[in-house]
Amino acid sequence: MSTEIRVPQLPESVADATLVAWHKQPGDPIKRDENLADLETDKVVLEVPAPANGVVREIRVQSGTVVTSGQVLAVIDEGEAVAAKAAAGGAVSGAAPGAAAVRAAPAAPAAAAEPGRDGGRLSPSVRRLVEENRLDPAAIPASGRDGRLTKGDVVEFLDKKPASAAPAAAIAAAAAASAPAPAAARAAAPATRPAAPQPPAPAGARAEQRVPMTRLRARIAQRLIEAQSTQALLTSFNEVDLTAVQELRARYKERFEKQQGVKLGFMSFFVKACIEALKRFPVVNASVDGNDIIYHEYYDIGVAVSTERGLVVPIVRDADLKGFAQIEKEVADYARKARDGTIGLADLTGGTFTITNGGVFGSLMSTPIVNAPQSAILGMHKIQDRPMVLDGQVAVRPMMYLAVTYDHRIIDGREAVQFLVTVKEALEDPGRMLLGI
Repeated sequence: MSTEIRVPQLPESVADATLVAWHKQPGDPIKRDENLADLETDKVVLEVPAPANGVVREIRVQSGTVVTSGQVLAVIDEGEAVAAKAAAGGAVSGAAPGAAAVRAAPAAPAAAAEPGRDGGRLSPSVRRLVEENRLDPAAIPASGRDGRLTKGDVVEFLDKKPASAAPAAAIAAAAAASAPAPAAARAAAPATRPAAPQPPAPAGARAEQRVPMTRLRARIAQRLIEAQSTQALLTSFNEVDLTAVQELRARYKERFEKQQGVKLGFMSFFVKACIEALKRFPVVNASVDGNDIIYHEYYDIGVAVSTERGLVVPIVRDADLKGFAQIEKEVADYARKARDGTIGLADLTGGTFTITNGGVFGSLMSTPIVNAPQSAILGMHKIQDRPMVLDGQVAVRPMMYLAVTYDHRIIDGREAVQFLVTVKEALEDPGRMLLGI
């Protein structure tokens, strides 16, 4: 039975998507729920799963095409028997024997990347690394949740075995040379796949490359320009002494991790401190809609996460109702899913205030741009030991510069400065957050 593979129903906020990669070609056997293709939207990469076991009969949309909800992408022939024949190199029903041999051959590289582990569970970035380096996922130690491979696992595996790709290529070449004549036709089939990256230009050459932006990068650029052109952005700075937070973390981090199953980081302290400040200055948690100001009486805090594809901002919803452990778990889980490419659109929708941490990259000071339609964003930076004068004495303290960028249309300088001072005071005396004073 033939089945059409269509673009999944996209959310209301997403008009279309770009088909960025096919993981199967005509003649390849497929398993139920195995990922067939990647669709890139403005925010995330969506996977197109196979509805049943079978074989890919036809691909109707090529990589790089913009598609919409319900559009037909490919046609598959369902059935265990059909998939078994294709995997064994047999003829696909309705095709000439010679054509079947050529079509079935591309399944080999895909199958080589999947033994011992369900290829459909690999994220797009991980699958791409595995296929490009012709690795066996079962041979790579997995550190992700539920035994999933992460990109870091693959990179670490490649670093430990830099020459592993060479033997695989040699084995493949030897097998092709010793195979009978039909194998030559099968070996030629993978040439229809995307060409390998061009080698770097020789030294001294003034080469240039024109590469189209990904949808996510283009969307980020559009939103940043919109924020700067529609909002009156201004940044205020302060600095915070993190001695008390560091001492608290050092005192309880082992017990906290043992009981809660997650490390006690800095982000939960900053989220809690910002919530205390937002409660005192509600306009910082507000947004503009035409000539109206919308005061949000809930606290959905966005935490910016940098990925290879670009910056995404997953949302910790109702953060004021959550404890330190739950906040740390959600932030860590969002960061993992964002880097693995498995984060969902719902995780990135909404938000009333954002925190971004340029300090993880060594930034000492910056002026972050507001994540519209929000009205403010807090910038964290690198912790640096500096001499400070305390009670007439010079002491070395772990200091961090804080920055808050805000929309001056609705937030006055007085409120922005006092908001930042409240964050500073909460972090310098964390007990106040527990006592609510």
